[in-house]
Amino acid sequence: MSERPVSTTDLDSYIADLRQLQARRRPAEIPDHVVYPAGEITIPAHVSHWAAQRPATTALTFEGTAFTYPELDDLHRRLAGWMADQGISRGDRVAVYLGNSPEFVIAFLAILRLGAVHVPVNPMFAPAELTHELRDAEPGLVLTNRALASTVEEVQPRLDSPVPVLIVEDGWADAIAHEPFTGDDGDLDALAALNYTGGTTGLPKGCQHTQRHMLYTAASATTATQLSAEPGFTSLCYLPIFWIAGEDLGILLPFVLGGTSVLMARWDAATTLDAIEAFGVSVMTGTVENYLELMARPDIGERDLSSLVDPQAVSFVRKMTPQVRADWAAAAPSSGTLRESSYGMTETHTIDCVPYGFAADDEDLLAEPVFCGLPVPGTDIAVVEFGTQTPLPLGEVGEIIVRSPSVTDGYWRNPEATADQLVDGWIHTGDNGRIDEQGLLHYLGRRKEMIKVKGMSVFPAEIEVLLAQHPLVESVAVVPTDDPDSGQRPVAFVLPAEGATVTAEELVSWSRENMATYKVPLVKVIGALPMTATGKVRKHELAEDAAALNR
Repeated sequence: MSERPVSTTDLDSYIADLRQLQARRRPAEIPDHVVYPAGEITIPAHVSHWAAQRPATTALTFEGTAFTYPELDDLHRRLAGWMADQGISRGDRVAVYLGNSPEFVIAFLAILRLGAVHVPVNPMFAPAELTHELRDAEPGLVLTNRALASTVEEVQPRLDSPVPVLIVEDGWADAIAHEPFTGDDGDLDALAALNYTGGTTGLPKGCQHTQRHMLYTAASATTATQLSAEPGFTSLCYLPIFWIAGEDLGILLPFVLGGTSVLMARWDAATTLDAIEAFGVSVMTGTVENYLELMARPDIGERDLSSLVDPQAVSFVRKMTPQVRADWAAAAPSSGTLRESSYGMTETHTIDCVPYGFAADDEDLLAEPVFCGLPVPGTDIAVVEFGTQTPLPLGEVGEIIVRSPSVTDGYWRNPEATADQLVDGWIHTGDNGRIDEQGLLHYLGRRKEMIKVKGMSVFPAEIEVLLAQHPLVESVAVVPTDDPDSGQRPVAFVLPAEGATVTAEELVSWSRENMATYKVPLVKVIGALPMTATGKVRKHELAEDAAALNR
């Protein structure tokens, strides 16, 4: 049981009042309830449904290869049949260690149809990171490619027991030639995914999600933004689909709506413009830098972008401003209004609150940053005193907490973290925010020590834990510093083990071998860390040194 003080009556009353305020600002055309286009069925069942209803519709296209709904339905059933023959059954974890590709999508559907558990693994992971997730999830199978297979092979001796591996270049053809799985569509309410997220207390934790969480996320997001299951919906996704945000955009939204997923391996401005025109893309999400690059192309004025009804931006390094919006409107006048995407986190399946419908006169961009707008239908958001669930008066800054049908059931094999963050159905985000007098959410920054490197989340505690594995390291303190190219960079202050000598260059080299590139810190070896009387590192005292190191 959590030790957080709970004021249920006050919180219930607060939410009831808040819903009334929000109803007044909700755009008239947006319903206050979630619309499920094909009913409340599993994600693989959606593919089967649309295969029957829209047999000619392209479900997925990737680098010139397209799959109709009947083809995708058949392929994922065959892979599910092959996995079942390998001993994978309900509740078993399957790690997918791949980049954006049809194989990732087909595996995702096959795993869910079996009632097994999808474990997406960052394809940028180096051995130490991969070891942690495989040891924690204990998958019965890893799907990967030749480029990544050597990393899997390297970590096998570090696991409690070897894990079987399917390398797509070698065994995929046989797997999808298997007889189709003849079982049911999977379980809407059983554990379906472990989406790993970092934190301030150590290495990443697996957020437990069900297919109902996935379905609600897609259906509530489309309801809140006026997207429908009418033929023609198309999403463009170059976000990594191992990210839960990429999963939402590149898999869940199109398949729940019976539309088309245009999947790209990575960002490319020319390919993006071609795809928008060729496939009639309805929705895309990119960084502000992506849109600036599109606007800088000399041919953008000649391109037909009229299908793009909801272009969404994410402010990582460069920020969305009225000027960026105006520039996009001038460059692509036939497209929809450029807006910020959404507020959310891995624990809630990402899309909790959207600023959709507030672009008139730049209300969303001129409000106190970061303006998040209204919760999607079915989601409640409150701002409470940190450490309690006592709601704060409108306008006051406190901790954002979220309750919705997509909130994680808890952290995999981590009851302490679950009890700390999940209280009576509310997830405590650790984020600072306020709710204004109209019931609209404003995000004011993370209380957690998260660093954003080109949009990628880097948690100091994770780097500290990894660097501390070096045999010559005694302790580590990681702090952020601003960086003009990446937004922020992690800086590691390292205290060597007693009697040891190690250089910053050696530790950076070791980090490159054991961490994803975006996590590799700047390093300074020091003789002592500044400590409080209670034995905690005074990280604020390291900030000035961190900034100097990055000049």
